[in-house]
Amino acid sequence: MKFFGSKKNKLKKQLRYKWMLRNLPFFLFLAFLAVIYIYNGHYADRVVRDIGKTGRELQELQYEFKSLKSEVMFRSKQSELAKAVEPYGLKPLSSPPMVLSDSASK
Repeated sequence: MKFFGSKKNKLKKQLRYKWMLRNLPFFLFLAFLAVIYIYNGHYADRVVRDIGKTGRELQELQYEFKSLKSEVMFRSKQSELAKAVEPYGLKPLSSPPMVLSDSASK
């Protein structure tokens, strides 16, 4: 009886080994999918960080643009321009400009 039981165990081991060999490609496929899944998670995290970083940079540039635009608008006011060109001896007109016309073209 003991001899018969050991044959049965050997047969079970043999069947398990054959089953493992037969399903090895499937196990390798599952391992490959697990690696792809982990890589995809890391890639998604990196993309989210890059998007956040780009958003912060964009916001900084928008703030800089708005401040520069307001400064340019302030400096282009007539009173500010008059102050800026006063050291060069230029003064604003007190009378409206005269229109010159060519009498020969009438």
